[in-house]
Amino acid sequence: MSERPENSVTTRIQAMERRIRELENRVVGLSRAFSQARHQSRRIRLRPPLWTFEQYLPRKLEIEKNYLDQKAPSSAPPVAIVTPSYNHGRYLKATIDSVLEQKYPCLRYHVQDGGSDDETKKVLQSFDGQLTWHYEPDSGQAQAINRGFAAVAGDIMAYINSDDMLLPGTLAYVAQAFEQFRDVDLIYGHRIFVDRDGLEIGRAVLPRHDPKAIYWADYVPQETLFWRRKVWESVGPFDEMFHYALDWDFILRAQAAGFKFARLPRFLACFRVHESQKTSLNYEFGREEMQRLRLRHLGFMPAQTQVNKAMVPYLARQLAFHWMYRLGLVQY
Repeated sequence: MSERPENSVTTRIQAMERRIRELENRVVGLSRAFSQARHQSRRIRLRPPLWTFEQYLPRKLEIEKNYLDQKAPSSAPPVAIVTPSYNHGRYLKATIDSVLEQKYPCLRYHVQDGGSDDETKKVLQSFDGQLTWHYEPDSGQAQAINRGFAAVAGDIMAYINSDDMLLPGTLAYVAQAFEQFRDVDLIYGHRIFVDRDGLEIGRAVLPRHDPKAIYWADYVPQETLFWRRKVWESVGPFDEMFHYALDWDFILRAQAAGFKFARLPRFLACFRVHESQKTSLNYEFGREEMQRLRLRHLGFMPAQTQVNKAMVPYLARQLAFHWMYRLGLVQY
């Protein structure tokens, strides 16, 4: 029996209505997704980029020409740099190159490796005669740094991890800064984030040093930190009980001892972001160390909401500095 015409029309109408409802549901879904994406985009734009590594798509690292022209002071003080190393052979050459290519006249550079089982040893052997290095098991990064500074000495000291890089002219600029600001004992600067291939993915521009905020969270970019030898002689070495927050512990002890900090108006180094870095792998373990330091210096263990609230003034200033730089209102 053939279908009656009115039934055929009804069927087509019902099918059309179902299709319209499906399309409406898809439009609603897309609208919600777009709204969420726009909201998330606003959150990313407003989020302080101090700890936001991947801020944009990877691009070639570019620096200002004047970085290449930076000159060391005429009486350049000895600078001691230590690189603690363990199974970062893939990145180690770039780190070493970034230090040696400074062409700093009084550089004393030492790599302290914890017995890597990758290509690290071959990389180190390729630099024989250009630096000193030692290859032996250790209890962790802090012990490697301490052993390194037992091998080299300088009026200015710093350590740079085996996956990070100094920017051109940094050592000359730092030496000039210490000569100019005789009352400053520890200095640091802005940082650039790079990916595993050395491509730039973000930048962090910091406001002036805040001696109150530093007790709540470590905002100092470690790879940009330099200090006078008298600081090391007073509060060093690094506490080998720490495996994550060792540099924050050193900073807090230096501040508690009365040493003066300053943030320099310049990008000094690159922090490399990759899947096997300690910062990512051991963050939960690091939270315990950070709380231990807060207990020691604040007198109690704050909840994360308290930490967030205490950091708001500093992070608001950091966000303002970041966008002034991104909009071209300030240059470094």
